[in-house]
Amino acid sequence: MKDISILSSNGVDVNGSLEILGDMEMYDETLNDFLEEMTTRLVNMDSYKKAGDMENYAILVHALKSDSKYLGFTKLAELSFNQEMESKANNADYIDQHYDELITEVNRIITLVKQYLNM
Repeated sequence: MKDISILSSNGVDVNGSLEILGDMEMYDETLNDFLEEMTTRLVNMDSYKKAGDMENYAILVHALKSDSKYLGFTKLAELSFNQEMESKANNADYIDQHYDELITEVNRIITLVKQYLNM
């Protein structure tokens, strides 16, 4: 059995997610989907950032923000939202200055999710 306290004790709003997703089975499936997409998403985010392609970068961080909100990753949703808004404003300096903070939180969430899913 999975230990939901791994997530909740680390700031994940599981209860809020269950209001949206309905039950733990759907939540777990959505977590698996999130993990499967993250490797490609991170590679693409980095490529767009390095190329200065703020339009496509904004699309990816918007998707990350949405997924994070659904899954209860409050801090990651906030960081992604800030990246989205600044990329839409074509503020590459902000993106560069705060990118590591975003990636650190992404990696923290990935580690938590893998621990929760017993991976």
